[in-house]
Amino acid sequence: MRQFNRYIGIDYSGAETADSSCKGIRVFMAEGSGEPKQIQPPPSPRRYWTRRGLAEWLREELDQDIPTIVGIDHAFSFPLAYFEKYRLPSDWQSFLEDFHHHWPTDAPSTYVCFLREPSGSGLKRTGERSWLRVTERWTPTAKSVFGFGVNGEVATSTHAGLPWLLYLRKQCKRPIHFWPFDGWDIPEGTSVVAEVYPTLWMRRFPRGDRDGDEQAAYATAAWLQRTNHNGSLSGFLNPSLTAEERGIAKIEGWILGVV
Repeated sequence: MRQFNRYIGIDYSGAETADSSCKGIRVFMAEGSGEPKQIQPPPSPRRYWTRRGLAEWLREELDQDIPTIVGIDHAFSFPLAYFEKYRLPSDWQSFLEDFHHHWPTDAPSTYVCFLREPSGSGLKRTGERSWLRVTERWTPTAKSVFGFGVNGEVATSTHAGLPWLLYLRKQCKRPIHFWPFDGWDIPEGTSVVAEVYPTLWMRRFPRGDRDGDEQAAYATAAWLQRTNHNGSLSGFLNPSLTAEERGIAKIEGWILGVV
């Protein structure tokens, strides 16, 4: 059984800019067997987390010598059709670098919608909203990463969040395992960052007085903690896929918990 000591659930938001205070970004963390607690941003004039502030905080947390698993609520990669259309290498690092070049959504005063305009650089790297990753086809109600403006969309948060995964990959001092791109088997003592879909778990845990964003982050941390403690997390981290499905998932990514 893979053992983690901390569990972080993040409900993400692609609203406004990387330095904007986003009510939709919520963070819950559980340590050991303790109840997941909401983590507030450092004191500042901004009431809520910013994407930049969250990335910097997460980098500091992952640099600690504490085996941690983090679930983030946005897609980590794009459908295979996207790679084929733009003739991209099939490795995730190259994808992130190429995406960041065309979608610098971590830049100051940059909105995702700005880069989608006719004069924006994002149109050189986009796809069809009918395109789905394999893991999305297997997941009820999951949306396309190119489905902007639809109910329950993940497109904006994904396009806003991908540059920050590249930031963590480059800036974290300790080795971080980005699952499943760095492999299905995780070295002992290594922290993990994985894509999640909190809708799968939100109804499994009493909501109390939490709003929807808070419940999504709470349920993610609580599910990671529960499955690690009961021994089932290792199975979710190494799902039963065919060799072809595993090959595709190493390019497209996979939603933790989908089997």
